Amino acid sequence: MKKPSLLLEMAARRQTPVLLIVSLWVLFRGHNHPGGGFIGGLLAAGGLGFYSLTYGPKATRRYMRIDPIRLIGIGCLTALGAGLMGWLGGLPFLTGIWTDLPLIGKVGTPLLFDIGVYLTVIGAAVSMLHAFEEA
Repeated sequence: MKKPSLLLEMAARRQTPVLLIVSLWVLFRGHNHPGGGFIGGLLAAGGLGFYSLTYGPKATRRYMRIDPIRLIGIGCLTALGAGLMGWLGGLPFLTGIWTDLPLIGKVGTPLLFDIGVYLTVIGAAVSMLHAFEEA
């Protein structure tokens, strides 16, 4: 792969972490306001896509430290686990279960479901981009 320009390298190094942090903010904000797992995942995938277009798929896999396909599986299992929690408690599938945690507040299975969606979207979007780049 041809070496990217210095400006592109500087932008990718600085913007990727910023987009990942913003994506986490959108993920956690999404329970009570617009946002959530899907939009947060797209923001994270956008940052990783920018990194991938700058440095290539191999460098992005090293940056992520996990294969995007594996991330899809982890995300799907996380979302499924969130749905099963209510069902295992004798409630309908995907029923929200809430608990109060000290210093954090009220958290529940909808957050776990959103995290699963977040991981699945990142894995799917990045793996598609890598497939296009490698073709």
